[in-house]
Amino acid sequence: MDGLSFRALRVNEENNGTFTRRVVDLHEQDLLPGGVLVRVLYSSLNYKDALSASGNKGVTRRYPHTPGIDAAGVVESGAVDGFHPGDTVLIKHAEFGANTPGGFSQYAGVPSDWLMRMPEGLSARTSMAYGTAGLTAALSVHKLREQGVTPAAGNILVTGATGGVGSVAVALLAKLGYQVTAATGKPQAGQWLSGLGASVVIHRDDIDSQTGKALLPVRWAGVVDTVGGNYLSAALRSAQYGGVVTCCGNAASPALSMTVYPFILRGVSLLGIDIAHISRRLCEFLWAQLAGDWRLNRIESLARECSLDDLDAEIDRTLRGEQTGRLIVNPWA
Repeated sequence: MDGLSFRALRVNEENNGTFTRRVVDLHEQDLLPGGVLVRVLYSSLNYKDALSASGNKGVTRRYPHTPGIDAAGVVESGAVDGFHPGDTVLIKHAEFGANTPGGFSQYAGVPSDWLMRMPEGLSARTSMAYGTAGLTAALSVHKLREQGVTPAAGNILVTGATGGVGSVAVALLAKLGYQVTAATGKPQAGQWLSGLGASVVIHRDDIDSQTGKALLPVRWAGVVDTVGGNYLSAALRSAQYGGVVTCCGNAASPALSMTVYPFILRGVSLLGIDIAHISRRLCEFLWAQLAGDWRLNRIESLARECSLDDLDAEIDRTLRGEQTGRLIVNPWA
């Protein structure tokens, strides 16, 4: 497509070490060379995107850069590796939107092995209502079930429950029959969380134990922790015998201060959740679950939509912890 021109969010590193964001016009030479051309229909905003968009070198090494680790769109280029023009696809790779141009753009160029066919039953927009955050929640739930944590085992705690991962986890666990306790620092979101299926909504301070005790009273059969720090420590110390705790975030802190007693006296398991490097087979399985038996009837109620021009303010809101649910990005709005 000679002369292709399109809009994208561009993050630039200035001479004084600050980072600026603005929507600019780009051209085909700004895309990853040699890739399949995809017309991006929708993307979504994740915490990792906000870090990339603010100059976090642990996420993105080189600038200028177009973030967006999620994208759903339509193949525009000729037939390659079984993909044809008009095919609706998801883009999934650890480097996409981190160290290669990402989904906050009207077009993306990616290697064909970064593409996945859109699961039957999902539209491009609905897939981005889940996005990487929803896939992370699905993997967390899958790991709990894989370790034998059933609804009969007891209550499941979800921390950071109003966030992208947390909100999908609450809704998904409730759909599968679990009793869910949602912990949040936003008391005004209690009714919203109850509507997602939370049995109980508590303030995050209720689990942020400052006693320093090696073990706390038993409360949880399983935990989906999205924030890390002392919340994760307290969750591990209050998990029941044989309890399972998944960890996928560090918004509160990457540090974990505690003893080994929950592991050796209560047999608690801590499972790390890394969605970026999971196998293609597992990724396809999770998407098939979200499109099928695990599909959330109210997934659209978890999400709202914004344009590329809105992203600058929404990124700042994400970094301040003010987002609720999921944010779909429409690059054509």
